[in-house]
Amino acid sequence: MRVQERRFLIVDDEPDACWALERILERQPGTRCRRAATAAAALGELRKGSFALALLDAKLPDMDGLELARHVRAIDGSLPIIVVSGYFYQDDLAIQTALQQGLIQCFVAKPFRHEEIVRAVAEAIQKRGGRE
Repeated sequence: MRVQERRFLIVDDEPDACWALERILERQPGTRCRRAATAAAALGELRKGSFALALLDAKLPDMDGLELARHVRAIDGSLPIIVVSGYFYQDDLAIQTALQQGLIQCFVAKPFRHEEIVRAVAEAIQKRGGRE
């Protein structure tokens, strides 16, 4: 039986963060990742194809990650979004508001642990499955 491929979008201007996230995520069978270092590149990727999940850095060179999440919602209103950030903290008002409004499904602080990313992705995918 062939495993269905899932595509994840990783948006971060730090190449090492992208590399680490990609290695963690692609350990899951059938998972493939695309990277974008800017919000503009991420939006271009989203317009070209569909993704199962997006992981967004909070601070990008051309746009704030939460603003990017709003643009992502305009393209794909049901795409699970996880913010991965060393700028924000879990209890920041902006993050709490984004979570409550459903703009993002999860927040993971940098530096992150492997299991935090795996758990956040599983929860975000599961939540999306429950709404479909």
